[in-house]
Amino acid sequence: MRGRDEDTGEFHDSSRKQKRRDALDVLALGEKLVSLTPAQLARVPVPEDLLPHIAECKRITAHIAHKRQLAFLAKHMRREEESTLDAIRDALDANSETSRREVAMLHRVEDWRERLLSNGDTALAALLDEYPQADRQQLRTLVRNAQAEKAKNKPPRAFREIYQVLRVLMLPAALGLDAVNAAPEDDEDDQDSVED
Repeated sequence: MRGRDEDTGEFHDSSRKQKRRDALDVLALGEKLVSLTPAQLARVPVPEDLLPHIAECKRITAHIAHKRQLAFLAKHMRREEESTLDAIRDALDANSETSRREVAMLHRVEDWRERLLSNGDTALAALLDEYPQADRQQLRTLVRNAQAEKAKNKPPRAFREIYQVLRVLMLPAALGLDAVNAAPEDDEDDQDSVED
C-alpha cells in the first residue's frame, strides 16, 4: 500500500484531489496578481523572484500562450512558503476592501453633488451639518456657477470643481484618516523640541 502508514492505514500525504484543489487555488491567486495594476501590485507583498513572471504574463496576450505563462507563474508560486501566499491573499483582500470603500465614497460624493445642484440651500445646510469644516461660500458659489454653466450649455468646469471640493472634504472621514492627520502634528512638535 503505497502512501499509507502500515500500522494505522492513514495516508502520509494529502490526496491527489486536495493537491489539485491547492494548485487551482494558487493558479487563481496568480490570475488575480496578473490582473492588478502596477500601483495595486506594489501594495502586495509579492516576492521579487515572482515579479518578472507576472510582468511576462501581463505582456503575453495570445490566449494559449497567456494560459501557459500563467501556469508557469503558478508553478513558481507553489514553490513559495505557504505563509508568503497567505500574506498575498490577505493583502489582496485588504486591497479589495479598501477599493470598495473608496468606490462607495466616490459614489457618495457624486450623490452629494447631485443633491447640491438640485436642492441648493437645503442640501448645502444638510452637508454643513454633516461636515462643519466645509466652506459654505465656496460651495454656494460653485453650485451657482455650475447651474449657470448648465443653463448656458458651457463646459462643466464648476461641476467638476464641486466634485473635487467634496472629495477632499469627505475622503479623510470615509477612510478614517482623521487620526493619521493628527499624528504628523505631534511629530512636528517633537522635532521642534529636539531642535531646541
